Amino acid sequence: MSTPVIWMLAGVSLCIMEFIIPTAFVELTMGISAIAIALTASSLPLGLQVALWLMLSVLLNVLLKRFIPKQKSRLIEDAKEARTLTEILPGEAGRVIYEGNSWRARCEDEEQAIAPNEKVYVIRRQGTTLIVMPEHTIRFEAE
Repeated sequence: MSTPVIWMLAGVSLCIMEFIIPTAFVELTMGISAIAIALTASSLPLGLQVALWLMLSVLLNVLLKRFIPKQKSRLIEDAKEARTLTEILPGEAGRVIYEGNSWRARCEDEEQAIAPNEKVYVIRRQGTTLIVMPEHTIRFEAE
């Protein structure tokens, strides 16, 4: 088997593995780099091929990370539990029961809807409106 074919197989395998075992696009960038090296492998010595593959993989990974929107960390230590009384539609307000009282509430993620009778956490308060997030979207820090 020739060197370009090996690079091509490795590149395609890495790209497929990214879909099976997500690694935040690390395998994908390594796969794309391997495919690019496969196109030039016949004219370069093996040592230079490996060095170029490593540099291209790192460069693509750094560039790709700049274009991926960063998720806001949902690390909330002192969030209080509440339960929705009504549905909270994306970008709109609904009602939650919090500390025995009914409060007006909005979801912090304005593109997300929250169903009625769902457990939520109060992130903060803006005037008389509570800003909440559904339980399934919040990660708590380990003690």
